Parts: sequence; C-alpha cells; structure tokens
Amino acid sequence: MPRPSYLPDNFTLGLALTVVLASLFPCSGDLAQAFDAVTKVAIGTLFFLHGAKLSREAIKAGATHWRLHACVLTITFVLFPLLGLAMQPLARLVATPDLYLGILFLCALPSTVQSSIALTAMARGNVPAAICSASASTMIGIFLTPALAGMLMATHASAGGSLSSVTSVVMQLLVPFVAGQIARRWIGRWVDRHKAALKFVDQGSILLVVYTAFSASVNQGLWERLPLPALAGLVVMIGILLAAVLMVSRLAARRLGFSTEDEVTVAFCGSQKSLASGVPIAKVLFTSDMIGAMVLPLMLYHQMQLMVCAVLAQRYARRGPSELDRRTQAATGEQTREYR
Repeated sequence: MPRPSYLPDNFTLGLALTVVLASLFPCSGDLAQAFDAVTKVAIGTLFFLHGAKLSREAIKAGATHWRLHACVLTITFVLFPLLGLAMQPLARLVATPDLYLGILFLCALPSTVQSSIALTAMARGNVPAAICSASASTMIGIFLTPALAGMLMATHASAGGSLSSVTSVVMQLLVPFVAGQIARRWIGRWVDRHKAALKFVDQGSILLVVYTAFSASVNQGLWERLPLPALAGLVVMIGILLAAVLMVSRLAARRLGFSTEDEVTVAFCGSQKSLASGVPIAKVLFTSDMIGAMVLPLMLYHQMQLMVCAVLAQRYARRGPSELDRRTQAATGEQTREYR
C-alpha cells in the first residue's frame, strides 16, 4: 500500500514520537546519567561520520564558484542572524523568551548537507556547487556557530550562564569530525557503500540526543513554561523567517547575475538549517533546562523547510530546458547524425 502523501517522513514521525515519549516518560536520576554518557558517545560518532562522508573530490569539483559560495555563506551566517534579531519585537508579542533564544540559536546554525543536495538535484540545479557550499557550511559552522550563538544571546541575561567555553565546544565537535576526515582515506569506500545503513546511525544518534535533551527539560518544567499560544506564535515566526530567507536568496542570486541552476543552489543551500548538527551542538552548548526550548524551533523549522522547499523544487524542475541542457541536446543530436 503506498504511503499517503500527507504523512511526514519516518524520521520526522520518529522525532515527534521521541518528544512525546520524553514528555510522558522522561529519564531521571541514574538512568539520566547513563543516557547522558551514551549521548556524548553518540555525538562523537555522529560528527565522526560527518567527517568520513564528506568527499574531498566532490568538494573540489564545485570549489571554483567562489561568488556562489560567498553568497550562500553570507545568507547562512549573516542574513539569518540579522533576521533573527529583527524579529525580537514580534517575539515579545507571540512567543516566550526561551523560544526566541531558540530562534536565535537556529539562525546561527550551518546549512544541512543531505537535504540541500537532494533538493538542488530535484530542482535541476548546480549539484557540484551545492555539495561544496553545504559541506563548507558544515565545517565552518563547527567553529562559527558557538561564537555566533554567544554573540546573538549576549544581550539576554537568561542565556548568560548557559553557554560553555567556545574553545571547549569546538574541541568536542571538531576532533571527531577531523578524525572522520582523516579516516576517510581508509574507510571512505566502505562508508560510501553503506550510506543507507549509516543513515540509521545518524538518525538514531539524533533521536537519542533529542530524548535526553527533552527529558532533562521536561523534568525542569519545559511545558509549563511554554503555553500553547506561544507555540502557535513560534510556528508563525518560523514561517516568516523561512519565507524571508527564500525571497532574499532568490532575489540576491538574480541581482548577482547567477544562472537559474546557481539560483537553485543559493536558494536551497542558503535556506536550510541542519538538524543533524544543531541538536548535538545544543546538547554541548546549553544547560539541561534550556535544551528543549533551544531545539524546538529547529525541529519545527526542519519540517517546514523540507515541505516548502520540496514544493519549490518541483516548480523549478518544471521549467524549460536551460542553456546547458540545450547545448547537451544539440551535441547529442550532432553525434547521432554523424553515426547515421
């Protein structure tokens, strides 16, 4: 029986179920300490796999398009934070201070690799450039996200004591990532052959971190601090944020004279935010009573970005053949006539 189109993907359903389980049956005491220890190992494994899966050859293939990459990185690490700060007056009306801090944290995160590339390919965009931009965003984010999140939240007293040392955070995330890149020389082919199976390791690690994080936050009274109207307001703010980024990204690509293929890459690599990086980074950065509110905006944005960008990718895919497509078809036709 085919899966109904209105249902989210299995991972999104798993995230929702994990939040429900953590809300109804949060771990505490010795069990929570055990989960916390396992979570640290899971985070290290997750970033090790991130490093091992990044192909240097694929990165080099799109690395020459520096204007496109500069545009994507500016959207990810400059435009997003500015929009997050600009939404503060609206946040005071429709959300709680904790949820607004979660939006600021969301704005500091790097782009996601898998969905950026998949959406670019679906929309017939510049896939090599997407691989390069998304990979560069992930690597830069390991360094930049903790510092950027600290600057964005510096004016909020409630977050002052919640951020750990940036150096300590970078080392906890960077060392496994670099180790994965080094190990790719020996395990790269094995990783490439087993990407489908390793996806479950990635997703399982994220679900474990989400359960541990929400359990700690629920024990600290998360849902008592987050009324239903504030959650509805959060959805509205996330929708506005995504719409603004997509609009500015496409407009900037056209003003810079990029081709439609490059516009696709800018729009999707610039608008995506990484759940795979964001949840572990939040676990390392924030205290247990804050983690739930920090990752909740990210989880909602993750689902919204996939739904909206999938529709947009289909619209891009229905466009007429590009100049590159026409040249390819012409060359193919000439070769066919030669063989006749």
